[in-house]
Amino acid sequence: MRKKGDVHDRDKPLHKRGLASRLHDIILGGQDGVVNILGLVLGVAAATTDPKIVIIAGLASTFAESISMGAVAYTSTEAAMAYYKSLEKREMHEINKHPKAEREEIRRIFARKGLKGTLLNRVVQRVTSSKKKWLATMLSDELKIAPPKVSPLDSAIVVFFASLVGSILPIVPFFFLPILDSMIFAVIISSIALFITGAFKAKLTVGIWWKSGLGMMTIGIVSAIVGYLIGSILGVIL
Repeated sequence: MRKKGDVHDRDKPLHKRGLASRLHDIILGGQDGVVNILGLVLGVAAATTDPKIVIIAGLASTFAESISMGAVAYTSTEAAMAYYKSLEKREMHEINKHPKAEREEIRRIFARKGLKGTLLNRVVQRVTSSKKKWLATMLSDELKIAPPKVSPLDSAIVVFFASLVGSILPIVPFFFLPILDSMIFAVIISSIALFITGAFKAKLTVGIWWKSGLGMMTIGIVSAIVGYLIGSILGVIL
């Protein structure tokens, strides 16, 4: 039974539900997977008439791409976390070593926000009465930095699976259809997936959903054209 004061996940702001922090990883992995593999399979398909070669090349690239993207997500998130912790350690050292100077920093921060007189003194006193709150204020208001919302492992897993799903989409038609039909359906499926991803991003963040969808879909189409042209040229040369 829901008690007074309880907050369910659906009632929380977007960033507190964790969706905002996941959105970047999902789009990063999914978009990268769709765009890269779409260009690859169309390039290979343009150079050969054997769907098995396209499938093998696509699947090999899919797993290599997904693992690589997951690894990049892990290392980049870990680096961001390490950087935040180093700043946290430095600011805590400054608070302990130079409390008067750091207290004045807090005063200036809230003075710039329009506080003054007795109210300003009370706010400064309240913030600096807790080193945890003091440190958090220095990091967010002075250094303009926030801790990573997800762990490196979580980020790596989300990016890996998003990239895996996105990469498989352009390959699916080649299991069931002839080369030419598969190429057409690969472009259609990938374009729809990219449009939905872009529209979803705009709905959850800011922007016009159809513009965001079209923008992301255009990236996929350009990639498809480039991949096809390269494959066609190589098919003739080789």
